[in-house]
Amino acid sequence: MADMKTFCGRTNPITGALDWAEESEEYDYHQEIARSCYADMLHDHDRNEKYYQGIRAAVARVMARGEKVFVLDIGTGTGLLSMMAIAAGADFCYAVEVFKPMAEAAQSIVEKNGFSDKIKIINKHSTDVTVGPDGDMQVKANVLITELFDTELIGEGALPSYEHAHQNLVQDGCEAVPHRATVYAQLVESELLWSWAQLQPVEVEGGRLVPPPAVGRCAGAHAVCDVQLSQVSPSSFTPLSPVCTMFSVDFSKPVSSAFQCHSTQFVAQSDGRAQVVLSWWDLHMDPGGTIVCTMAPSWTYSQPKRAPWRDHWMQSVYFLPTESRVTEGDQLSLTVCHDDYSLWYSLQPNSQQDTQAEAPPSRPCCTCQAHLVWTRSRFGELNDRRRTESYVRALHSVLRDDGVCLAVSDGSLLPVIAHMLGARKVFSLENSRMSKQVVEQILEANAMSRGVELLEVRPEQLTRNDLRGEQISVLMGEPYFSTSLLPWHSLFFWYCRTALSGLLRPDAAVLPGAASLHMLAVEFQDLWRIRAPCGNCEGFDVSPMDEMVQRSLDFRESREAEPHPLWEYPCRALTQSAAVMTFNFTQCVPQQPISSQGSLPFIRTGRCHGVALWMEYHLTDDITVSTGLIGPISEQGDCEWSRHRKQGVYFFRSPWQSPGDGRRQVSYSFTFQPSSGDIKMDFSITA
Repeated sequence: MADMKTFCGRTNPITGALDWAEESEEYDYHQEIARSCYADMLHDHDRNEKYYQGIRAAVARVMARGEKVFVLDIGTGTGLLSMMAIAAGADFCYAVEVFKPMAEAAQSIVEKNGFSDKIKIINKHSTDVTVGPDGDMQVKANVLITELFDTELIGEGALPSYEHAHQNLVQDGCEAVPHRATVYAQLVESELLWSWAQLQPVEVEGGRLVPPPAVGRCAGAHAVCDVQLSQVSPSSFTPLSPVCTMFSVDFSKPVSSAFQCHSTQFVAQSDGRAQVVLSWWDLHMDPGGTIVCTMAPSWTYSQPKRAPWRDHWMQSVYFLPTESRVTEGDQLSLTVCHDDYSLWYSLQPNSQQDTQAEAPPSRPCCTCQAHLVWTRSRFGELNDRRRTESYVRALHSVLRDDGVCLAVSDGSLLPVIAHMLGARKVFSLENSRMSKQVVEQILEANAMSRGVELLEVRPEQLTRNDLRGEQISVLMGEPYFSTSLLPWHSLFFWYCRTALSGLLRPDAAVLPGAASLHMLAVEFQDLWRIRAPCGNCEGFDVSPMDEMVQRSLDFRESREAEPHPLWEYPCRALTQSAAVMTFNFTQCVPQQPISSQGSLPFIRTGRCHGVALWMEYHLTDDITVSTGLIGPISEQGDCEWSRHRKQGVYFFRSPWQSPGDGRRQVSYSFTFQPSSGDIKMDFSITA
């Protein structure tokens, strides 16, 4: 019988067409491996060293009691912590890993290091593991090692896993590494961070666009906002509280996954608007708390440059359900609640504590739909005054008194702004019912429902009847689409413009009129670690993991760029930035491919880890909006990146050394395929 092929339909984010691609378990396997960030964890020397110290101490305590040491390692990953336990003197280790490719990698690594007789890899979820003569484990463990944590500490199901382990898999009074976790929080006022949660009023030509009341009252999305807080300057927020200890979890004792609340009282340090809670946690690897692995941002350190970098664990930003005024000296109470997977915060005066104890704060839930339609970075983009001013100036230059505008962007304020600037009629295509309803709320709040008509229809299906017989004089877009991951995915606007060409006046203006793809060769301060081979980690050979990741990368048809928010990941420019490809939106998408080749000389010394890529949109001949670099490159090569969009990063398989004398250069080749919307790219070093 012939093998059955499976085909999966996906909407192409650039062309908008439904593409059918052959799928297989093999493809999914390699995709999972290629996207894994185990290299980041293996390169985290601070994490590994603290775990090793804690494991040696725990094993020594059990041995000192005259007991054999049986270890349970939940979420073993590469098997590194299990090997540490055996090297520390443990008698046997049960290493549990639910993800099959990682369990296979762990088995290879354990065998390569000669530990296969003392480490058993169990490819199951820990809650399915059994103990007994015929079970997965022969005996219950007296040392519990785990790495089940995420940025929010408990988001990967740590509490239910610990709860089950203490009930079924470990002995009473077992040693645990880590021994304890402690969660910290700080209440702040921050215009920058609050702009990621609430739509702010927009000033347009003396008029004012106000957010809908329902959006202002909404508690927002419940999901945590995880960021590299070290890259959020302390000058961008005002602390209203000290750093507060919110709660601790002792992992050596039975753990509960039930709903809980914890409150901390403090005196307000300054006047301000209570808006945002910054949060992070520490792992105490031993009972005495002498071995600590902290997630605190670098600006809490006396020497910030000594703060360890990690991307698998970052810091958390929580937005309060509503902002409130506080005065220096106020007695306040900050409350954190959690279920088995997530945390949320609330603020009350001390006088309300008794009431709060009877009715704990409910988990935030979006009721306005805006927080379901717009991401946090999208909120920030819509609240960017300078960016809005660029669009206002550009619209001014193309609008006519009898102008009829058509907007093509998801959940955009452009149609509202065009109406405020005097457009006779404005139509807007919305890609989803929910997005349409959010914009309808904005129109209603600003009494503009008659001036702007929202159409839930695909561009190629739009007819003149939908436009009430009108011809479009201005086709506009930011462009922004919720389906875009990489910067050039917003070229979907170009395909929409092509589909709509028959509805445009011969002299219609298209805004933006063009876009350009830009590149820059860079040296990353830390981001390179997520793709760097590990080879040896704390004295253990983990090269089978490197080999598996490389095979997975080779399995893909071509190497690809990845989306990353570069404002969170500092890098140095080793070349000048350059526009490497231009797309003319005043014309339809061409039939033939567009190609571009060239080279950029290295002008600064450093290790070139890859290329940063972004789009710039030329609204008019003299007004450009960048989704990448937003300021000049410093003399040292430091870059300032837009916080609103992710940039593309193409990692080289191994770093290239830049002499910085201009004699070596990075050569590039780009090809845009109109039929698929793909941009193929290739790079090399030339003398």
